[in-house]
Amino acid sequence: MPEPTKKDETETETAPPPPEQKTPQEGGTGKGKVWSLGEGAPEETEKRDDSQRSTLFVEKPQSGTVSVGGNITFIAKVEAKDLLRKPNVKWFKGKWMDLASKAGKHLQLKESFERHTKIHTFEMHIIQAKENYAGNYRCEVSYKDKFDSCSFDLEVTESSQAAPSIDIRSAFKRSGDGQDDAGELDFSGLLKRREVKQQEEEPEVDVWELLKNANPSEYEKIAFQYGITDLRGMLKRLKRMRREVKKSAAFAKGLDPAYQVDKGGKVRFMVELADPTVELKWYKNGQEIRPSAKYIFEHKGNQRILFINNCMMTDDARYYVTAGDEKCSTELFVRDPPILVTKGLEDTSTYVGERVELSCEVSEDDANVKWFKNGVELPNDPKSRYRIKVEGKKHTLIIEEAAKNDNATYSVMTTGGQSEAKLSVDLRPLKISLALQDQTVRLGQEIHLKCEISENVSGKWYKNGQLVEASDRVKLYHKGRIHRFVIASAAVDDEAEYMFVPDAYNINIPCKVHVVDPPKLHLDGLGEGNTVTVVAGSKLRLEIPITGEPTPKVMWSKGDKWITDSGRIRAETYPDSSCLVIDTAEREDSGQFRISLKNEAGEDTALINIKVVDVPDPPQAPNVTEVGEDWCVMTWEPPANDGGSPILGYFIERKKKQSSRWMRLNFELIKETTFEPKKMIEGVAYEVRVFAVNAIGTSKPSMPSKSFVPLAVTSPPTLLAVDGVTDTTVTMKWRPPDHIGAAGLDGYVVEYCFEGTDEWIVANPELTDKTKFTITGLPTGSKILVRVKAVNAAGESEPRYHPQPILVKEVIEAPKIRLPRHLKQTYTRRVGETVNLVIPFQGKPRAKVSWQKNGSPIDKNQINIRNTENDTIIFIRKAERNHSGEYNMKVEVENLEDKATIDIQIVDRPGPPEVVTIEDVWGENVNLSWKPPKDDGNAAITGYTIQKADKKSMEWFTVMEHYHRTSATINELVIGNEYYFRVFAENMCGLSEDATMTKESALIAKDGKVYKYPVYNDFDFSERPLFTQPLVNTFAVAGYNATLNCSVRGNPKPKITWLKNKVAIMNDPRYRMFSNQGVCTLEIRKPSPYDGGTYTCRAVNELGEAEVDCKLEVKVTQ
Repeated sequence: MPEPTKKDETETETAPPPPEQKTPQEGGTGKGKVWSLGEGAPEETEKRDDSQRSTLFVEKPQSGTVSVGGNITFIAKVEAKDLLRKPNVKWFKGKWMDLASKAGKHLQLKESFERHTKIHTFEMHIIQAKENYAGNYRCEVSYKDKFDSCSFDLEVTESSQAAPSIDIRSAFKRSGDGQDDAGELDFSGLLKRREVKQQEEEPEVDVWELLKNANPSEYEKIAFQYGITDLRGMLKRLKRMRREVKKSAAFAKGLDPAYQVDKGGKVRFMVELADPTVELKWYKNGQEIRPSAKYIFEHKGNQRILFINNCMMTDDARYYVTAGDEKCSTELFVRDPPILVTKGLEDTSTYVGERVELSCEVSEDDANVKWFKNGVELPNDPKSRYRIKVEGKKHTLIIEEAAKNDNATYSVMTTGGQSEAKLSVDLRPLKISLALQDQTVRLGQEIHLKCEISENVSGKWYKNGQLVEASDRVKLYHKGRIHRFVIASAAVDDEAEYMFVPDAYNINIPCKVHVVDPPKLHLDGLGEGNTVTVVAGSKLRLEIPITGEPTPKVMWSKGDKWITDSGRIRAETYPDSSCLVIDTAEREDSGQFRISLKNEAGEDTALINIKVVDVPDPPQAPNVTEVGEDWCVMTWEPPANDGGSPILGYFIERKKKQSSRWMRLNFELIKETTFEPKKMIEGVAYEVRVFAVNAIGTSKPSMPSKSFVPLAVTSPPTLLAVDGVTDTTVTMKWRPPDHIGAAGLDGYVVEYCFEGTDEWIVANPELTDKTKFTITGLPTGSKILVRVKAVNAAGESEPRYHPQPILVKEVIEAPKIRLPRHLKQTYTRRVGETVNLVIPFQGKPRAKVSWQKNGSPIDKNQINIRNTENDTIIFIRKAERNHSGEYNMKVEVENLEDKATIDIQIVDRPGPPEVVTIEDVWGENVNLSWKPPKDDGNAAITGYTIQKADKKSMEWFTVMEHYHRTSATINELVIGNEYYFRVFAENMCGLSEDATMTKESALIAKDGKVYKYPVYNDFDFSERPLFTQPLVNTFAVAGYNATLNCSVRGNPKPKITWLKNKVAIMNDPRYRMFSNQGVCTLEIRKPSPYDGGTYTCRAVNELGEAEVDCKLEVKVTQ
């Protein structure tokens, strides 16, 4: 029989519902159904609610291919991690056939469980596969409300060693118990229920012709009507027969594509040969047929006939005949006669709980019969409450204990008919043999309710009208007519009204259960000794669980005072607890509180200790015992009251005296009562305070300490040297200390001692604020050692020693004039400015200074001269031009002298040029010439400024500035106008006050030769950015502004961008940027070490860009 065509890979099979949920339509042949070829069942009947589907498979069986006679195994795996018991797994072929009933020689079902991985493995083994085994299979797994399904295909291919042998009758053969072919995959059990009653014998119908001529949508209907089970196989064979139809040269008339005969009948095959001499052979499934009583051959002319007598299911096969090299084939379909219902079902009435048997008889022994309840097929499952018994031709449906829901119409269906009957199940009258009794039990004892009724029916228990389900705590028992309700340990909420209601009866059996319990306090949650600690100022809500039935009366007291349900300290009582509430706890609330419980079953009492703790009192104001440059040492005493909890440590804070912002100095508690604050600013007044900390919290701050100022002595004075020595005195000089500090500098102390002694003598009893001091009263010829100390509010600095002993004896020092560098060139000043020159010199003893101007003594009325031991000063309050000249200075010491010369030049603005004349006029041009001024202002003439004025308006306009020559040509004058010209002289002091004007005017005539101006190309000043002065690596001091400078040129003017570590500086208030005349400056305000890094200046214009960078290092002063 042909195999069914294989379904497209993209199609998915709709899983059918499990057997216990099949719908009534599954057994009918509704006219509106259209079944798709290759699908397991119609979509309408197979569809399952998505809420019932869940993924249970961890490995699904896969489609496979096997050769005829070969073996194949399909494996499905289900994870058991979330399953309490083994899931139910079923294997199906096609739409209906449950393969569990077909297990045998050719089909084996196995299952195993791997405890380590918790995986159930289900296997289906097909042994010695036949071609009709091919088709669609399905595996279903279900567990409670979970369901999963998977379909797969089996393809059986012909063996390459022999011609194909297809036995079509195997698709319709019944399974025989104990026979050799038991377990073959026949389809007799898949016949659907037909609605028609037992029918009269119908005329023979050619199923092949029906299938060939029918619409594909009618295939399923025809298969059901004519008992075809392997529809896929038949359609595959039909398709193959259609392909084999071709014109033959050996056969004038070939076999029909298919033949059909009833079991036990006779069939005739006939072919007509084109050449009667050709040898003819007949084959069945590839085996040559020999003449016998079953197979009879006839020859009539060119006709060759084969008769097959007494056709059996084994004759259902593929036949072909060969004539020479040509072959003609056909299919023989042996149809099993329908099974008839010979004795139908009868209507039956019974009572609930009785045994019911519904029987019928059919026309053949051990026939396949289906039972239905209200049109829904009843499963033949050992776990089902419906049992089917078969005794030859008699089939019986047995219900051991009938229930009310068994009222229904039951029907039986065969392939040739059906019968139905109604079953009525009624209730027997119910009597109460033993009613429930009211009970009073103590808490924790067993509650046992028992009743007995006349019928063995189940029922439900209710508590205060609510349904009670069985649980680990509540046990429900039903044995025969006795029902029991048991709670092993009674609880308070078990007190209620209970009721038993038998199922299907409008009767209830009530009783009451009363639970009593003596009062008890549960103090397990309290601390050792029933002590409760509360923080002062907070609210205490102490909840004590209580038990007792009925609810006990609660009383609180402290000493002889009862606590009421109102006030700051009050008691609140609830059904299962009592609360002691203290709104704002105070230290006086500490003490023992008594709680008492009392009810009709007894009483209970307990004492509870309430301990109120608080933060400690603040310590006394700390004392600052020692002060340094940026540190101090402070001490304090512990607080007088620790708040009822030991002191854990202290927090320290400080602030500047003029500030209100305190700063925490330690974030970890310190245990000691002394502390050394650091990193203070020298010279700034500070205050400190202390906090005490215990387990409750932090105290209020102590009073601030007395203000103190961190101070440090200065560094030693520097550059101590001898300034002068006489026979009785020594003059010392020095420089101030490098580091003075915030305490400032009050003065210096000069000390000396004679060589060979260790006694230092103070030379100045009072501090001197000068850096020079003369030690007097020394013996001539002695040697002394000298040291100097700087003194401020913090004390004396380290002394600075003179490295060598000093001999007290006057020494002659040759005179030496130390002329400042700027005076070695001509010293220039403008008229009216002040001249103040200081010229230092050396020479001892008693140097004499004299001055001369241009070789003559200086007039002291015009020039002031002031001399000291070390320098001389020449002072002119208001310089005049006659003060210019050569000044000679001479310093004399005894027979030694030294001289120096100073050139002083007093300059003023020049006079105007002498004469300005118009040399020539042509076209739009005028040529001028003039003579330099007589008075050049005692300075060289640097240029001239030329102006013009129209004779009509006489408004002057500058046409040339800083012009160096004494002749010039004025261009672009307006034709027809008449002009005057004037010239200013200019030197380093500026323009002359007056100008010299031309005496005559120059008229620009309207006619005349036109002067053609030369054409000059504009000079291209464009230039890409170029740094003319790069940045220089710089060291800065933290806290002091630093600047970075560079210069750049470019046209158009470049845009300047500053970067730090390659990141642009944008809108940062710590940086200021300037750019003036190409000089770029970046100012960093009060830098810190964080501001160190690589700084880059980037200049960009449309012609390009340039960069320079430098490194900035910020040092922190120690």
